[in-house]
Amino acid sequence: MANANIVRKVKSTEIEFKDRLVAINRVTKVTKGGRAFSFSAIVVVGNENGVVGYGLGKAKEVTAAIAKGVEDAKKNLVRVPVIKGTIPHAQEGKYCGAKVLIRPAAPGTGVIAGGAMRAVLESVGIKDVLAKSKGSSNPHSVVKATINALMQLRDPYTVSQLRGVDLDTVFNG
Repeated sequence: MANANIVRKVKSTEIEFKDRLVAINRVTKVTKGGRAFSFSAIVVVGNENGVVGYGLGKAKEVTAAIAKGVEDAKKNLVRVPVIKGTIPHAQEGKYCGAKVLIRPAAPGTGVIAGGAMRAVLESVGIKDVLAKSKGSSNPHSVVKATINALMQLRDPYTVSQLRGVDLDTVFNG
């Protein structure tokens, strides 16, 4: 199973990305001069064709925080197998207290997911999927758990190569 962890890192130079803002958090630092506000933004970027990444940006202004988040997300890109607009198989992902379950769906189902999971799944380019978020609803944890689940997905071609069998054996067992 050690061979199953295939490196899926992607370089961001040659790909056009769309970014989605997942959450903005205003934090306050109380000093003797008063309150100092700053913002943190979680951003998900993807090319809607199997590549996705997430990033966190912090700054004194919202726009600067979003820009930093986009730059950070472009450094953390991974490739995900998308087959006919859905995922190859059901998968669970976990990060801290957040647990997510994603399952393939029939064409025309749409993205049945909420909040942070929806942003990640749409950025990947998945059109039909059933998803459920269990445990923590913290956007940071949900995004990381969803990316974790997507990174564990394997397409049939990879499975056939790892097992040393042809594709018919993978599908028919």
